[in-house]
Amino acid sequence: MANRNPGNAFDAPRETGRIPRVITEVRLRHFRCFDALDFQPGPGRTCIVGQNAQGKTSILEAACVLLRLQSPRTSTPVEMIQAGQAACALEGRVGDSHLACRFAHGSRELMLDSKPQSRSDDYLSVARITWFANSDLELVKGGGSVRRRFLDFLGVQSVPGYRKALRDYERTLRSRNALLKEGRPRREVLAFDSPLIEVGEVLVKVRRALVQAITPLAQTACTGISGAADALSVVYVPGCAEPFAESLAASRGEEERLRQTVRGPHRDDLEISLNGLKASAFASEGQHRSIVLALKIAQARHLESLHEKPPVLLLDDIFGELDAARRNRLISSLPADAQTIITTTFLDWAEGHPIEKVFQLAEGRLS
Repeated sequence: MANRNPGNAFDAPRETGRIPRVITEVRLRHFRCFDALDFQPGPGRTCIVGQNAQGKTSILEAACVLLRLQSPRTSTPVEMIQAGQAACALEGRVGDSHLACRFAHGSRELMLDSKPQSRSDDYLSVARITWFANSDLELVKGGGSVRRRFLDFLGVQSVPGYRKALRDYERTLRSRNALLKEGRPRREVLAFDSPLIEVGEVLVKVRRALVQAITPLAQTACTGISGAADALSVVYVPGCAEPFAESLAASRGEEERLRQTVRGPHRDDLEISLNGLKASAFASEGQHRSIVLALKIAQARHLESLHEKPPVLLLDDIFGELDAARRNRLISSLPADAQTIITTTFLDWAEGHPIEKVFQLAEGRLS
């Protein structure tokens, strides 16, 4: 069961020293459109340049999956497997660690320093990342599930026990909802209330602390990116009144009518406002971009403060959608010593910003 008393939500083991753990190699096998590809980014800023539909995003996704065992593009690993293949495999080096993972239909294999891993905890402790993409606009314009995923991606990289609590909650919620959908007797549903409440309270506590921690970081970043034109507000909106047990008990009539669990962290959300107005309704497209970039910078800064070194930054083709001023302010706002891997269709934006390595991608090959 999940950690019942997480104490300070950010009591993560701290790493000493400012030297970041960087990716030195990523090898793809039967991943997305690639039969095989080897990629060796530099420790500073690396760019992958190519036209659309060449696979730039897939290389960046592979780096994310290798480090975090999670894709920012899909929750279904089978979608990452090259058409006509039974499995895909990734391996690479991060600092002095060797990582390898293999995904097949319905199975996953992990290796850390050539040793099979039955659990992912040690594997995931090797490195952290922050992902930037144009699809991040859904953080403002999309539904609550997008914002919960943003918090969860940060939570599993920040708080020991959070990943297990989240999985326990999701598993218990599925079982409870299945009983409600079938119209089973209330006593059978109640059997799942205690475990749901236990891990649900952990999620609420951590998510609230995460929002409190990243909000001032996001506000500072938003002010910087917008040229001091916009004031950002981010408020955690829990999916249940507290205490959770009372909220769950009070919703029984609604549950029986809708045949699903209607209160709990699976309904959590963030209320995002700009200059005192709801951002999704009143902010411009440019302001939406400033907001999501600010939230991602806050995520990176928070991970940097916890682990005393910046996460790996993965930026997927975002510069073409930003005006020159926002591009420059974004680059200036990123952790200066973070390994940064950027995909782009052009390099015009890079003038005045040093790039360590540039790769050209065409016809499935890097040069």
